[in-house]
Amino acid sequence: MDRGVVIAPGAFNALVARAVRDAGFEACYVSGGATANVAGYPDIGLITLTQMSCTIREVVDGSRLPVIADADTGFGETECAVRTIVEYERAGAAALHVEDQVFPKRCGHLDGKELVPARDMADKIAAMAGAKPSKEFVLIARTDARAVEGMDGTIARANLYREAGADAIFPEGLATAQEFSALAKASPGYALANMTEFGKTEHINAKAFGEMGYSIVIYPLSVLRLAMKSAEEGLAHLRSHGSMEAMLPRMQHRKDLYRLLRYEPGRRWDFPGSANP
Repeated sequence: MDRGVVIAPGAFNALVARAVRDAGFEACYVSGGATANVAGYPDIGLITLTQMSCTIREVVDGSRLPVIADADTGFGETECAVRTIVEYERAGAAALHVEDQVFPKRCGHLDGKELVPARDMADKIAAMAGAKPSKEFVLIARTDARAVEGMDGTIARANLYREAGADAIFPEGLATAQEFSALAKASPGYALANMTEFGKTEHINAKAFGEMGYSIVIYPLSVLRLAMKSAEEGLAHLRSHGSMEAMLPRMQHRKDLYRLLRYEPGRRWDFPGSANP
């Protein structure tokens, strides 16, 4: 973050995490929404701490990169949130973000969200900051206040959460570059921007976010959306034609899969946690 804006694509399993690393990115993101979606659930807080920790561990092993992980509302009240930051670091995460929505939460780009009182959220953040196993772990406070309290409420909460011990702020659901810029100026310090598709935020380039003062830009569901669109098109083709031959140019070749896995048939394969993943 001190060298410049960090782009963190979302990875929902270890294989995608390897692809993120091989593409040259320096960080990876684990989305609670994506983790829920691949398990067949909507993004309403149904994924457990155990499930998220398992996915984090796989993505860390697969990518060998700093991993930022979604912690939703901390999986409960303050005591649960404290356990979450400990478990996420044990799983190998380098950072997490926790949000100020009332459980059950809603996707950050949907309407109808409710917030916990700002002071209660600040107390949760302070407890989590005090429980960090190592000072290098990055605690990111997400606020969904834009849709409920407007920009003034968002800025007030951002500054309160920084004072409580958050290392960075994640303002969710901002609409325009002007809003992102205003937040960065009114709440200086490390900040994360969510460049998700089909939401409330206009498309903004990562470089532009960096120029506004943002330290991290996440793309939580981009790869999943690309993969699922291709899967749906492939399945429709198979149903219509009874063959996948015409789809071969759009498939990952076996040799490319083996390259990604660092696997050569007939030779010993090194486990991802070993010295030569």
